[in-house]
Amino acid sequence: MNFNEKEYLPRLIDEKLDEYLKVFGALSVEGPKWCGKTWTSFKHSKSAIYFDDEETKERALLDLELVLNEKQPELIDEWHLVPKVWDKVRRKCDEDSKKGKYILTCSTELNDERKKEVFHSGAGRIGKIKMYTMSLYESGDSTGDASLLNMLNNNQKNINVEIPTLQQLANLIIRGGWPSNIKVSSKNIDLIPKSYIESILDKDMNDDKKRDKNKMRMLIRSISRNESTVVSNQTLIKDIEEYENENELIESRITISDYLDVLERLHIIENQEAYSENYRSPERIGKSPKRHLTDPSLACAALNLTSEKLISDLKTFGFMFESLVERDLRIYIEYLGGHLYHFRDNVTGLEVDSILEFPGGDYAAIEIKLGYNSIDEAKNSLIKFYENVEKKPKFMCIITGNFSAVVKDPTTGIYIFPITSLRP
Repeated sequence: MNFNEKEYLPRLIDEKLDEYLKVFGALSVEGPKWCGKTWTSFKHSKSAIYFDDEETKERALLDLELVLNEKQPELIDEWHLVPKVWDKVRRKCDEDSKKGKYILTCSTELNDERKKEVFHSGAGRIGKIKMYTMSLYESGDSTGDASLLNMLNNNQKNINVEIPTLQQLANLIIRGGWPSNIKVSSKNIDLIPKSYIESILDKDMNDDKKRDKNKMRMLIRSISRNESTVVSNQTLIKDIEEYENENELIESRITISDYLDVLERLHIIENQEAYSENYRSPERIGKSPKRHLTDPSLACAALNLTSEKLISDLKTFGFMFESLVERDLRIYIEYLGGHLYHFRDNVTGLEVDSILEFPGGDYAAIEIKLGYNSIDEAKNSLIKFYENVEKKPKFMCIITGNFSAVVKDPTTGIYIFPITSLRP
């Protein structure tokens, strides 16, 4: 693998990767395949071995010392194909106090059977970093005029920005944040996400046992139809029964749990957990997570959506836009060391799309609206939330699709801006 600095698009995770290599003996970079793990890890390495190369894998199975002897940091790509390398790396980290010896990458978490081959968690020796597809700021599709940190510190300036068109937003959703898709022409931006879905169905889902391709396809479609919503496993089953006409449906919780476990191990599903702290009536708080596929392009690929179809169906467009925004929010807040949540009051139905919790305990409440005509509705939701929490959010904002400025509303103090202006 030849690294070309000019072709590399910097990632927010680069900075954290450098920091972790100074603290831990080894580093594990996890995330969906094709998100750029190998490319980014290679940038920070001095040598590399690839276990998806059959010869290298066979040498490793015979004797790990045959492959763990290169210049450090040494990249060990797709380490899950030889699970015993984890414990070997951990032992090598114990040999001396040297930091940054190895970078391990994987796109599939070990199943229960293969976990038995690993005896140590690696705690204290092997740091872990989660990697995602590219945010709009990383791909160059966001100007970065609106900063989460600036809003947190109350020094965000008002500024005029360019309004993205619906066509541009639809293209960004269909294209996704796959590094290899960033510069592809708009007429072909759906090919890589569709190929990803087919790869899951043809190969990836059968890592430990044979599963039904049609059932997995139906499940992925159901999750895609329910993108950015709170939905239970039972609801997924009912959704499949309503929409599909297959002879064999996913009819049991055991089956759907197994299939969902596969998608989670492949880092395809990202659950947005519920936020419940400091609310006046804790028993009313919804506990279920919002379900997302790791990138909105996958949901669109599973449903055979195009940019034109999104524009003609604004309701679906709205859900996929929310998925796009929350993908970026997850990347940004984890870069800052925090967490992404959502909020729902089961009694009143009051919802807040996103809650960003910062490392120090401060948090922000965020509503996401595709169109400017929903701004007043979003303001009302945020104000009601503010009135019902004991610990007030440090700031609140509304992220839109079509807005011409980054501005703080003088009446409510709520920031309003388009997603194409956001950065950490």
